[in-house]
Amino acid sequence: MKKYILSVFLIMISSFSFSQKPYDLWLQYDKIEDQAIGDTYKSQVSNIYLGTNSPTGIVIKEEIEKAFKGLLEIEPKFDAKTPNLIIATLDKLDASIREELPDSSKINDEGYFLQYISEKEENKLIISSKTEKGLLYGVFNFIKQMQLRNDLSKLSISDSPKIQKRLLNHWDNLDRSVERGYSGFSIWDWYLLPELIKQEYIDYARANASIGINGTVLTNVNSNALVLSPRYIQKLKALAEVFRPYGIQVYLTARFSAPIETGDLETADPLNAEVKQWWKNKADEIYAEIPDFGGFLVKANSEGQPGPNNYGRSHVDGANMLAEAVAPHNGIIMWRAFVYSEEKPEDRAKQAYSEFKPFDGKFKDNVLVQVKNGAIDFQPREPFHPLFGAMPNTPLMMEFQITQEYLGGMSHLVFLPKLFEEVLEEDTYTQGKGSTVAKIIDGQLSNKKLTGMAGVANIGTAKNWTGHPFGQANWYGFGRLAWNPETSAKTIAQDWLKMTFTDKSDFVDPMTKLLLESREAVVNYMTPLGLHHIMAANHHQGPGPWVKDMPRPDWTSVYYHKAAADGIGFDRTSSGSNALEQYSPEIQKKYSDPTTTPDKYLLWFHHLPWDYKMKSGKTLCYEIAAHYQKGVEQVEGMQKTWQKMQEYVNPQVFEKTNMLLNIQLKEAKKWRNACLLYFQQFSKMDFPDFIPKMTKDLNYYKSLKLPYAPGISPSWN
Repeated sequence: MKKYILSVFLIMISSFSFSQKPYDLWLQYDKIEDQAIGDTYKSQVSNIYLGTNSPTGIVIKEEIEKAFKGLLEIEPKFDAKTPNLIIATLDKLDASIREELPDSSKINDEGYFLQYISEKEENKLIISSKTEKGLLYGVFNFIKQMQLRNDLSKLSISDSPKIQKRLLNHWDNLDRSVERGYSGFSIWDWYLLPELIKQEYIDYARANASIGINGTVLTNVNSNALVLSPRYIQKLKALAEVFRPYGIQVYLTARFSAPIETGDLETADPLNAEVKQWWKNKADEIYAEIPDFGGFLVKANSEGQPGPNNYGRSHVDGANMLAEAVAPHNGIIMWRAFVYSEEKPEDRAKQAYSEFKPFDGKFKDNVLVQVKNGAIDFQPREPFHPLFGAMPNTPLMMEFQITQEYLGGMSHLVFLPKLFEEVLEEDTYTQGKGSTVAKIIDGQLSNKKLTGMAGVANIGTAKNWTGHPFGQANWYGFGRLAWNPETSAKTIAQDWLKMTFTDKSDFVDPMTKLLLESREAVVNYMTPLGLHHIMAANHHQGPGPWVKDMPRPDWTSVYYHKAAADGIGFDRTSSGSNALEQYSPEIQKKYSDPTTTPDKYLLWFHHLPWDYKMKSGKTLCYEIAAHYQKGVEQVEGMQKTWQKMQEYVNPQVFEKTNMLLNIQLKEAKKWRNACLLYFQQFSKMDFPDFIPKMTKDLNYYKSLKLPYAPGISPSWN
């Protein structure tokens, strides 16, 4: 009872006892406590010349004012006669200042220079770029340098995004439900648009611009043709006008059967002349209202969605038809490669490769094939998708999932940049050693100019945007990696912690370690050693290794783990489905032998007996148990670390995170117990001594139901 009263008290006082505001995300502009640092910044950058008064210029001015009032507690002086902070595009700088900057070829149109210089014995900080969008990114980096308490006099930064299209994909429906959303309703209030512009729309744009995200797909990939109607185009236009000064383009999902569902045509055949004209007219209609509309994201012939296959046509036929419609307006098509056939599959992991590999080089130049990071479906761990090494003549767009569909939803603390980093660093060997996934998607290994990365958003109407306080780090981390796929997860963790909470090392160091280890903990207590897709059906919350008898075999768990008396795991070598053949010869050679396959992918590629001897010298059955137990212990370690952080954190955030970690530990134990009890039916082996005595049997765990688990939209009901 005392603990409950304390929790309530902490929540009640939080709004006035701490300056950290969860709503402000990583844009916490709290006063710099170190007076010497604050005074130094004031002397270095308080007099400002801003060389633009455009809508983006106004945004820049407002952001500088917010930052200076918060961090330095001063009103910035604009249009000063002797400015020490100059913010202007390169064409508006004096020649003498331009000479102090690197060559303009060092940056692209979204890049910027952040340079401290001495001119005629006067010190100045220059933020400059080729475009105002680049200027905005440079200003946010400048503010970040102050948030991190870095020495401004040592700044010499030339930075440009390595990827062109850096998008959030919202799986938001027009009724404001969110598929795989764990943070409340959709922030888009379609009913009240275009008249009501909420402050959240502006703050959403600020947050995205601060990390370089330049596009947003507002609607679910399981799309609704209504959003293409004139009424909704006006609503979209209102949002586009909010986002434009922040350098953000709007996109929509296109339902392939829209020409039929609007009542205009009787077919959606992509080779039909009337269908082609319908889409061209629709594109013209949208661009007439929104000249910088980005284009369409399409999910076709997957999970019941209509597509070109309905008419005996290919993905190329469908994508290229839409690409022709938006090409005159510089629009793009993002065509998802998440497809699998209606027939009983040999191995779902092979489906996308089989369908798309033959079309390499046949898509229009303004088509990006959007590929999930792994071949199954956003699992806690998957090998990289084989398509990334198989389509050198096609621009491939990475699709990560920021929302934690298979990683505990909003209740588990999981630092996803570690997962993203792992995938991006994987070597495809397509052009020899060092042909990483990152180099493929940023265009280094091809002559294709169009590049992109998408993240399925975890944003909703929760007061802190993401439900879990640490879910914000995954939004932030995605933006950083979309800007530069070679950014380290450790750097991202440290920066986010300092910007969101405090720069004190007693907080940052242990919490960085916690974040970097959190994803591995989840893999251990959910799907260790290459196990995958053993979650409960439909909502995907909690364990369900017993799931079978679904409408499709590849929607079940037993399809993937194949646990039986002879062992466990999915054989994807030449003796099984041979999905391994879709990778390079170097990977095939290494992964075809279980003794040279990394343990983390062992049961992804091999079906092995329960008594198989692991590298540790222990049996496979023993190691499975050890990983499940380690995962539980890692969550216990996260709890212990968090308990020491109370003095650095907003009391409400501290207590909420504490309660969520309690939930995570409870669910980690449920995963461990349920999976080990289930697998024991086949292994017939006793649990190692380190596994606590089970107080519930397998039937208990199988009986647990979650009828109102969050994250399921009407499209799945």
